[in-house]
Amino acid sequence: MKFLSTFLAIIVALFLVLSQAVYTVDQRQYAVKFQFGEIVSTQTEPGIAFKWPMIQNVRFFDKRNMTLTSVNTDNIMTAEKKPLLIDFVVLWRITDVNQYYRSVAGDEEQAKKRLEQTVRAIMTEEINLRSIRDVISLERDKITAATREKANIDTKRIGVEIVDVRLRRVDFPTEVTNSVYERMRAERKRIANELRSTGAAESEKIQAEADRQRQIIIADAYKDAQMIRGKGDAEATAIYAKAYNADAEFYNFYRSLEAYRETFQGKGDTLVLDPSSDFFRYFKHFNKDGKEGKP
Repeated sequence: MKFLSTFLAIIVALFLVLSQAVYTVDQRQYAVKFQFGEIVSTQTEPGIAFKWPMIQNVRFFDKRNMTLTSVNTDNIMTAEKKPLLIDFVVLWRITDVNQYYRSVAGDEEQAKKRLEQTVRAIMTEEINLRSIRDVISLERDKITAATREKANIDTKRIGVEIVDVRLRRVDFPTEVTNSVYERMRAERKRIANELRSTGAAESEKIQAEADRQRQIIIADAYKDAQMIRGKGDAEATAIYAKAYNADAEFYNFYRSLEAYRETFQGKGDTLVLDPSSDFFRYFKHFNKDGKEGKP
């Protein structure tokens, strides 16, 4: 019984020792093995590894991209000496875990502090060279690309690579916001007035052209109407002449009836003329032999 207890105790002790001697490296991690505080080896690939219990220890570091957000909003001057409030975000990862440990003792917060200082200094230089318009819209990508490229030269010294840099906030300080908005409003008003002036000029030009075309159309129509009226009058005159030549007496009689109808349009119409005038010629009575009698 005593032997069995001793055997079991040995088995448990061996299991404990073995469990402390074996460790697993995840695919998302680096593993650094230490012996008495010194780096013995580094494992960058996933799998099972071994260490001496009590003598060696292992620390794990993240392989994945990590995010750094600027703690304080920076007040940075542009090329026009105008202040802008800048916030940025950095995507970074560990590339050389041994160098990372030697530089910042594996402290993520210390690494972030170093990264933030580097990115802030370089970004300030880039913004100082550009106008407000460039920073806000035109060259925003150029600023972040240049910042990432220059910052990586420094961050390689601590075994870190900056994957991306982005401007999270670009804004005006409160004390200059109102004046900037007023200038923007004045500029937009100036552009609007220019557009209105241009539109008014174009409107007048179009109206003048329309009036000219109208006058031309009216003149052409009047000319055509006069030609048609002249032609009609000529044809009417020819018809009248033909009718007159065919029977002059009947034509005179017909014209007289037309004159009577135009003159006497109402029952109360009165005309004072000599009864013997030629106007009443066809009101007179003629005898069977053709002699004129009383009307």
